[in-house]
Amino acid sequence: MKDSEDRLEQGGTRWRRFAAMMVPATAVAGAIVFGMANGAIAASFAVSGQTFKVGASKLEGTGFKQYGGFVKEKDGTAHPVAVSEIADAKLYDLCQSVKIPDLPIVLTINAGGGGNPATAKGLLIDMDSLGGDAEFKNIKIGRDATDLNEGATAKSFGQSADSVTITDLEQVARSTSAAIFTLNGLKLKVNVGAAAKECF
Repeated sequence: MKDSEDRLEQGGTRWRRFAAMMVPATAVAGAIVFGMANGAIAASFAVSGQTFKVGASKLEGTGFKQYGGFVKEKDGTAHPVAVSEIADAKLYDLCQSVKIPDLPIVLTINAGGGGNPATAKGLLIDMDSLGGDAEFKNIKIGRDATDLNEGATAKSFGQSADSVTITDLEQVARSTSAAIFTLNGLKLKVNVGAAAKECF
């Protein structure tokens, strides 16, 4: 991940539904938006400009960190995101889908079924939103983001937890990367017409 460069003027940015920070407290939501407005984490690659959906019956992770940031397209278009880092993750019944714009075509990837989860080490997700039922252990909310990632903007909002479990995960993301991503039982399919359905 590259260090942040310039802060972006937010102007009339419209924030999308933001369950992404995974904290079910209204009081925390304001701090989350503030942290994103002040964060400037740059992804290590240009994003496509499309979002994709990721679903799982359960995500289990350790070494959880979260803070606000931005990703950029090749033309410089920037998107505010919630950046989530998970040191080690297990994803049960993983589904990922990408819809081709203006066409009845959806690419789906399935893995981690039959009790044999997909696994990831050094998982990094830049997301627009996230839903599900979450449980955190030893969570710390309101940390300085630079204590979680040195590329973050000082005094911007961050949070961390020893572990996280999310059931019925529904996530809309702009990018995902990992040091190692193991997809047990991988199935990739191009779905057309009536069968072109996303994960959720």
